Amino acid sequence: MDDLERLLEAQSFDLQIIHLNKQLAELPQPARIADARAKRQALQKKADQIATLHKEASKRLTRIADEDASLEKKQHGVQAAIDAAQGDYRNVEARTKELAGIAKRRETLQAEHAEAEAEATKIEGLHQQVTAALEDVNRLEAQAIDEFQQQGGALKKSEADLIAKRDACLADVDADLVSEYRKTAERLGSIAIGTLDDDRCGICRSVIDGGRLIALQNQAPLGRCPSCQRLLIIKL
Repeated sequence: MDDLERLLEAQSFDLQIIHLNKQLAELPQPARIADARAKRQALQKKADQIATLHKEASKRLTRIADEDASLEKKQHGVQAAIDAAQGDYRNVEARTKELAGIAKRRETLQAEHAEAEAEATKIEGLHQQVTAALEDVNRLEAQAIDEFQQQGGALKKSEADLIAKRDACLADVDADLVSEYRKTAERLGSIAIGTLDDDRCGICRSVIDGGRLIALQNQAPLGRCPSCQRLLIIKL
């Protein structure tokens, strides 16, 4: 009976451990952490796309600037040629047409440059938005991790204390009895041992009829409930 009383005490600790594990599983932080990581992955994908767009916009601006600089140099050269050929009407006419073509192209490039700059500004705005969103996600994840470490750590510490107390209860209990208790607890996932309450199981409250009750009482001080198969302490 001393062993059985220790089993009941150990079970009280096991039930508290089950409750703690349920609390741990129900903590909201793991879901928040997973959500933050999923959002960061999506935001990082956007950030990569924006980086590609930014690179392309920069290349376009550089190409426009290079072409315009080349045309400006050419424009000065043509103008110098016109100035030097004032007596040569045909040459001046041809050079003037060439100059007009250069000026027209530079006007087109100016429009393209303004468009490219506007696009680059838009891309930079998107970059800032995504960067801010990533910072928010990282902050939320760090906060959730910190909370989980504190709350989960406290629950784990309580669990470790209860396990130590339970193991101390079971230290001097018959090994076969402990094994039977643990197998039953594992199979049921909850209460493994109770007491016979008159003609009822003290756990599932099923009525045990005459013949089965007598057979159960003959197993005193420990038997099994015919209905739920839990261990039952029988006090005669």
